[in-house]
This record gives sequence, structure tokens and C-alpha cells, in this order.
Amino acid sequence: MQSTLDIMTSAEHDQTCLIRTKGYINGNWKQSGHMMLVTDPATGEGITSVHAMDAQASCDAVTAAQTAFRPWANLLPQERSLILKTWHEKIVENHEALAQIMVAEQGKPLSEARGEIDYAASFVEFYAEEAKRSNVEGVVSHKKNAEMELWREPIGVVALVTPWNFPSAMLTRKAAAALAAGCTVVAHPSIETPLSALALAQLAHDAGFPAGVFNVLAGDAATIVTPWCEDTRVRAISFTGSTEVGRLIYRQSAQTVKHLVLELGGHAPFIVFSDADLDRAVTEAISAKFATSGQDCLAANRIFVAREIYDAFCKKFVAATRKLTVGAGKNDPDIGPLMHERLVQKQEAQVADALAKGAKLALGGKRHAAGPLFFEPTVLIDVPHDAVIVSEETFGPIAAILPFDTEEEVIARANETEYGLVAYVHTQSPRRIYRMSKALEFGMVAINRTSITGAPIPFGGVKQSGLGREGARHGLEEFTELKYVCRDWS
Repeated sequence: MQSTLDIMTSAEHDQTCLIRTKGYINGNWKQSGHMMLVTDPATGEGITSVHAMDAQASCDAVTAAQTAFRPWANLLPQERSLILKTWHEKIVENHEALAQIMVAEQGKPLSEARGEIDYAASFVEFYAEEAKRSNVEGVVSHKKNAEMELWREPIGVVALVTPWNFPSAMLTRKAAAALAAGCTVVAHPSIETPLSALALAQLAHDAGFPAGVFNVLAGDAATIVTPWCEDTRVRAISFTGSTEVGRLIYRQSAQTVKHLVLELGGHAPFIVFSDADLDRAVTEAISAKFATSGQDCLAANRIFVAREIYDAFCKKFVAATRKLTVGAGKNDPDIGPLMHERLVQKQEAQVADALAKGAKLALGGKRHAAGPLFFEPTVLIDVPHDAVIVSEETFGPIAAILPFDTEEEVIARANETEYGLVAYVHTQSPRRIYRMSKALEFGMVAINRTSITGAPIPFGGVKQSGLGREGARHGLEEFTELKYVCRDWS
């Protein structure tokens, strides 16, 4: 395992090891509860054991954050900005160590892990600057002898619950925005990938965050997060994960009327019209489908192709998919392992269901010889409308390709889902681009490209893909309350 976890920082950065196994509460590393083993999904081998923090630790973290809140909120924005900038510098300095940790616990191909660390760092850098831009807004008075202003004030203690598929970027996207707004944070990473979050906590500590401002607790979600949902001191919860769990958090937070930011499931359509640049559409579809081994809420789950070019697209797509490499993340393949056995079984079930209903297997369709959690890059064509894969998120390396005949038909089929996160469209017609952008019921629409996310844009969906936005100034405003002040000057 040492070769996999060669994660010491370089000599000029004082050789501090970024593997942490305790909870980070009130500026200190605490232990409680039982130990849980973190495993490498590529090999099944244990990496290390971390403390699964208990309910008392959950409460202690909120107490620390509540105590630290007012002093942190009262700092000048420039002071908060400087600490965030220092955190950004620490992340950049330890870029390779953080990427190696992610490869080990998440299985992500090394180049993708490195890209995620860049992505994670970008949010901290962005919000370090945005911290200084939450200005008072004047209102033209409709009352005689009155002055009116709108203030943005930090909401208070914010709980962050992050997923295993992007264990670093999802934490920084949430935390940097909340911290820039003047909030304090208690964070719970996925039980499967706690090491990335705990490493970021160490770097936050090194950056000089005051005690209690940023707290990270690994462990069982029911033990840690449920008390946060019920605690009146926690004023907001930001969660990224499945729609099913998002609904649970929604229900559990109702009694305390919390502000919620929920980034939930996706079921993205990828629509290719007959006038599209075919080669580019295939390249972008491969990226949209197979990035993060398909374990991405932005993944293209339903690939709709105009019948006029359907056969040509399928041929090129299958040829491109056949070239994808599969293996352990440290070897930097195109496709790494899936996170757990449940996901592998889901791939098997969706393939079997589609084939039973008439789909054709063009490539793959079974577990890969690389190991128990690997699944072959798979292409299903002529997928029938009633196949499970057409209605349920896949979260794996299976591409389902379906023909369509008219624009009206594909709009209806694309929108026929409870999800509404992102849609991809390939066409050269300016008028169609406008029509599709308007008609698709998704929070984000990508035209002739796949890569659209980043710190300056408001990420989020509609319908049951979530509530609120992350990134951009909108992401900071999610962690603020709007206060109206009316002053008499007569």
C-alpha cells in the first residue's frame, strides 16, 4: 500500500503527512466512536482506519462552530479573504498528495484526480475574492423621509454533506462559499471517502482558520448528520448526493425550518441532431458518458440521435468506446473501478433489463477482468423506451443510445424525467439552439460541448435534481439572509 499512498508533502513543505484519521473539531484532532476501514476500490485492500465520530462529537462540532460564528462573521471581508487565499495556496502546494489520496480511496484515474484538485482549488480561489464583494444594496425609497438598504448577512452555522464521487471539489465548492459569506462550517464526507476531506481540514488548519470555523467529521451519516438536521443552531444544510437521501434530509430538516441547498441526481439527455458535427458529437458523448467511470450526476444517461445519422453515430461511438482503457486509477486508465458492489450489480441489472426488452448489446455488458468492482465500458443500442436505464440514473459506464425522428419528439422524451440537472445538445442551427435551450427543462444546457462547469457559474438543477445553486455569487448568497433596513432621516 505504501506505493499507492506515497502522499507525504515535499521537503520544502515540512513533510507533513496529509493522512488524518481523527475528526477535526474546534481546531483539534479528536477521536471517538469506533474505527472504520477505508479501502481501495481497485484492489479491495485496506488503506487505513479512521474514527467514526459519535453523536456527542456531532454536537460538539456544532457548539464549536456556533461559538466561532460571530467572531468569524465580524472579521473584515478582507481578513476572511486572506485566510481563504492561504488555504488555496496550501491546496496548490499539496496538489499531488491530494490527488494520490483521492486515487487510493475513490479509484478515480490519476489524471482525473489531478483535474479534480485543480477544480477544488478554483472554488477556494474564487470565493476568496468573492468574500469582498457582498455589498449593501440601495433601494429607491417609496416612503417620505426614509432611507432603505438591503444587507446580506451570514446565515450562521452551515452543515455540509459531501459525496464520494468528487470528495475534494464538492467540499471546497460548499465550504469556500459558506466561509466567504461569514458562516462557520461542520462537514461530513462520505463514509467511503473520508481521507480527502480530512486532508483538506489539515490544510485549512495550516492556513490559519480560527478554531471552530471549519470542522470535519467522518463516520455514519445517521449518527452525525441526523442530529444536525434537528439542531436549531444549524441554520443551513448543503447536501450533494442521491435524490432519495436528499428527500430524507428535506424531511428531517423541516421541523427546524432550515435553508437547504440540495444537489441531487441527474438523468442527462445527450441529443444529436442530423446537422451536428458527427465526429465532435461522438467525442463529446464519450466524455459526457464515461468521465469518472460514469459515476457523475452530469453523465449522459440517454443518448438520443437523429435517425438520419443514427447508424453512423453508433458505429463511431462503439469504435471510440472500444479504445477506452480499464484499470486501477494509479495507472491512469480511462475507466477505473466503481465505488462499491451495489453499483456493479446495478449495471448488471440495467443491462439485463434492456436486453430482455429488445435492446442490442454492441459492446461490453459484464464485469471486467481487472477486478470485482470493474465493469466493461458498455454500449446498448436501439434501447426501448420502457427499459429501466431510460428512466433511472445509471452511475456507471453504460451508454444507452436511442433514435429519434423529430425535434418535438426528442424534447418530450428528454423532459420525461423527474430529474432536471443538465442536458447536452449538438446541432449547428442557431434557431434550434435557441429553441432547445428554452424547451429543455434542465438547470443547465450545454451546446456542442461537455465541459461547462466551474467556479464562476451557478451549478444546479430543477425538479428533483435539487434546490439552490453552487458556484458563482449565487452560491455565496445561498448562505446569507437578506435583511431590509429602513431609516428615518427627518
